[in-house]
Amino acid sequence: MLKFFSSIALCGVLAGCASIQQPSPSSTETTPTTSAPACPSPADLPATLLGQFEPAVDDALLAKALGPADKGGLCTGRVYQAKADTNVMLFRAWNSTNPNSKLGKWWAFGKPEGKTADYRKDYVICYEWTPLDMLAQCRVKAGTKIVIGPGQSMQCSQYLTYPASARQQVYIDDAAGSLDNCSTFNGTFSWQP
Repeated sequence: MLKFFSSIALCGVLAGCASIQQPSPSSTETTPTTSAPACPSPADLPATLLGQFEPAVDDALLAKALGPADKGGLCTGRVYQAKADTNVMLFRAWNSTNPNSKLGKWWAFGKPEGKTADYRKDYVICYEWTPLDMLAQCRVKAGTKIVIGPGQSMQCSQYLTYPASARQQVYIDDAAGSLDNCSTFNGTFSWQP
């Protein structure tokens, strides 16, 4: 009986600790409100892109990019706006059976390389969404606002859950109006031992 009450007391103490409020972040950065799974630190622009973008404030855009644990999106992020003379290419692997997915909201600064399974884990892409058989490469238009940050965890099925990923993702709310000079590439089989 004593063990039972000790367990209840411990749970009460732990619940009290969980309700301690953290300081609120600035409007250009949001941190997760849940403690598990852990969210990597917000992403800064890669050094090679510092001259192409400037920090921006757009709370509505940031809110669209963020997602709760196990639901995808970004777990934290920062908003940036492309400068007038920007010349940055973004990459998106997409599903050829759904042409509307070519200019979706989720992009990357780098071309997909390596194992497909690693790419899915790094960018938190469920197998149900896409076979990743096509690639779009597009240029960011001047003035475009993007959100960058680490991917939130995602439960794809009862058998597969991706943890939050430190890999930087790029969220664009309106890719069709924000990107130009697009090229499309077909995926091909390349098996390695």
